[in-house]
Amino acid sequence: MGRATRGDLCQRRLSYHRAVPTIAEPPSPERPLQGGCLCGAVRYEITAPFLSAGYCHCTRCQRRTGTSSSLNGRVPQSGFRLLQGEERLKAWSPGEGGVPKLFCSECGSAVFSGDPLGDEEVAVRLGTLDGDPGIRPQYRMFVDPAASWSPPPEDGLTRYPGLRPA
Repeated sequence: MGRATRGDLCQRRLSYHRAVPTIAEPPSPERPLQGGCLCGAVRYEITAPFLSAGYCHCTRCQRRTGTSSSLNGRVPQSGFRLLQGEERLKAWSPGEGGVPKLFCSECGSAVFSGDPLGDEEVAVRLGTLDGDPGIRPQYRMFVDPAASWSPPPEDGLTRYPGLRPA
């Protein structure tokens, strides 16, 4: 076998970048998807498809995560169940009409926004899932206050200068 030419390597790179990742089946009662915090004290289960998923670039999410954005998915309350750790969940409320952020008091993992046991929809940090959520990000919100050192990429997702309309 001969050595790969520059053209061969370029063709391999192009085909790699063109590959479309397979999206897993969405969660269902037959195929539940679990998730939890870093230390395992908080565990939950999703049994319904996610309604939406997107990035938030607001300053609060930047400071809460230590990154330039937060990736969240919304699932109907009827498809969510907290398996363990309710006593370990702590909330920080930003005031001024902001949504509470819930985290594990043991390891500090940001897990939910809002009230996962009372809200009509549960906002889940997608990074806390054990597997593929069966949905891909659809939007970017709060792109106007996005970090100047990490601007939102031009990736074709719908962009909102502030909060995404309901």
